[in-house]
Amino acid sequence: MTSTDLPLAVAVPAPGRRVSTRIWQTAFASVEFRIGLAVFVLLLAAALLYPELSGIDPSKMNIRAKLTPPIFMGEGWSWAHPLGTDQLGRDMLARALVGLRYSLLIGVSTTVLMLLAGAMIGLFSGYFGGRTDTVLMRLTDAQLSIPMIILAITILGVSRPTIPSIILVLGLAGWPVYARVMRSTVMSERRKEYVRGAMVLGATDLRIMFTLLLPLVLPPMAFVAVLDIARMMIFESVLGFLGLGVQPPTPTFGNVIADGRKYLMNAWWIATMPGVFLVLTLTSINLMGAALERARNSIYGGA
Repeated sequence: MTSTDLPLAVAVPAPGRRVSTRIWQTAFASVEFRIGLAVFVLLLAAALLYPELSGIDPSKMNIRAKLTPPIFMGEGWSWAHPLGTDQLGRDMLARALVGLRYSLLIGVSTTVLMLLAGAMIGLFSGYFGGRTDTVLMRLTDAQLSIPMIILAITILGVSRPTIPSIILVLGLAGWPVYARVMRSTVMSERRKEYVRGAMVLGATDLRIMFTLLLPLVLPPMAFVAVLDIARMMIFESVLGFLGLGVQPPTPTFGNVIADGRKYLMNAWWIATMPGVFLVLTLTSINLMGAALERARNSIYGGA
């Protein structure tokens, strides 16, 4: 057996592999995380199941039932439409829950894209250093100089907004923060004994980066990224409100709230109900993200 045949796992410190588990356990022990998780799971289940089980088409118009108020909120309310209907008679509960689907899809997908793109750039920059680091960090600085929302409005304003294009634009606009964090962490880790040990055993640079460093650094960054899901959902809602998000008749939080602003005086529920679901979702994500970040900080601080 040659040095290159030796298992690389021998060079990995055992505590590093248990950090992610310890973070999850510490966060889950907090009441804050459990409340956030319960609310999020409830909302996710409702968004996935209610439109399908109820058989209600969120885009189907029924002029006879237009501007029906929520239950117990005025005359003419109906059990068939617990959160009322909009100006075209479309069910607000179904529209809000379908909007939640798209908002979560865009928020989660965008955050994953930002995390992976930033992690890859930061990994190569921090590990190789030198000219590679200089070029990649200058690109990062250039990207950071352009506000995300301005870049998104500029690109989506001259093209037809679709779900993939929104995810791509927001994802490519938000990766620099992750690249900087990954770079600084990798620059610190590459000097440690387990990396030197892997080099002595004959491991290639790519194997060290993707087998040792990336699995060690990426999970703690992913916990912090949970908070970015809420931020991306807000960006998606802002774009939808401006008419640059997912286009009607597909309901999203942004375009439904934009439609409802014209009826705030006599049909306040059109804009309010999607806003309530958005606030509940963001609050649940922020509760979980904050608990995970505190757990991460406490574990790394006590290490």
